[in-house]
Amino acid sequence: MNMHMPIAAVETEHLEIVESSERLAAVGEQWTRLWRDRDGLVFQSHDWISTWWNTIDRPEQVALRIGLVWNGDRLIAVMPLAISRRKGLRILEWAAVAYTDYGDLLLAPECSDAALDRLWTRICAAGGFDLASLTRLLPDAAAWRVFGPGRDHGIKLRADHRRETSARIAGDWTSGAAWLASHPKKFRQGHRRGLRILKEEGTVRFRLLDAGEPLGPVLERLSCLKRKWLETNGLRSDLFEAETPVLEALVGVLRRAGVLRLFVLELDGVPVAISVNLAQHDTMMAWVTTYDPAHARGAPGMRLIFEYIQWSIDHGLAQVDMLCGGEAFKDKLATHVVVLRSVIGARTAKGMLAILADRIHQKLRRKPGGAPVLDQESD
Repeated sequence: MNMHMPIAAVETEHLEIVESSERLAAVGEQWTRLWRDRDGLVFQSHDWISTWWNTIDRPEQVALRIGLVWNGDRLIAVMPLAISRRKGLRILEWAAVAYTDYGDLLLAPECSDAALDRLWTRICAAGGFDLASLTRLLPDAAAWRVFGPGRDHGIKLRADHRRETSARIAGDWTSGAAWLASHPKKFRQGHRRGLRILKEEGTVRFRLLDAGEPLGPVLERLSCLKRKWLETNGLRSDLFEAETPVLEALVGVLRRAGVLRLFVLELDGVPVAISVNLAQHDTMMAWVTTYDPAHARGAPGMRLIFEYIQWSIDHGLAQVDMLCGGEAFKDKLATHVVVLRSVIGARTAKGMLAILADRIHQKLRRKPGGAPVLDQESD
């Protein structure tokens, strides 16, 4: 009788691809148990993915492709993917990618590489997409076990030129005041000057919303300010549309998970800057931030950032992560930057043509005689 335990474990592993709302709801308890056991980021939680799925504005443009690995009746891996349609292409990507800063798998320690490879192969074989684009991968992401160099299962993936950065603030400051004092005099004077300008306009108050405080008024104000900024720049986002409940629903996920930290800077009781943050893994993460441009002289958005950085240090958090985005102010504040990488691969001829066209476009964007405008692959 063969008593070799690894073989027995492999024999009990079975795969599943979730494609329906009903099945997504049904696996919620097991998914949530795995997420809690692994202390996963909220972006990989069942609540985050299912809330996104239940609130998206154009569901006919998106299809679920959530891969699961089971060991008997216990869930041991989640590969949260979805297919979206954009510009005539069907793209396999992270579920809720538009609102998720770090894409990744959720894995129990005993989940084998072989099972993950088989799961990825099955998702690719099921088809329904032209290309796969897995973005915003941290250097230590579990997803590299499937999508890393040398993996030859499913469709062939290669490093994509698209890279984003995550600006971080970390140090050995004993207090928030010590963090501020560690900066040059001009830096500190700029912060005090901004606060003074705002105080000339009214009573200024920085605060963290209480755990039981209604979120609606603050989120409505945030959405209104964001929509104005988007309209000014010719952009739109479902996250802030008045007709859709996406923002309120996802902030509700953060609150239910116990990670929400919603900071406001008020002028005479009216928020002039708002930051929806989450605190996990000893880190304050700034998810959505906005400010009222009517008070731009005092730069309320920057004043709020300075205040919640100091708050985070005072409350013992190890670092502040300003998440994805290349805004200039992040570089000025960051002590270090983490590069997020992406992988891409074609499944159909249309996907191959799209990748080829993108490469040609990147070459045309090179500066004459110099380095490329966008970051290139360099290994």
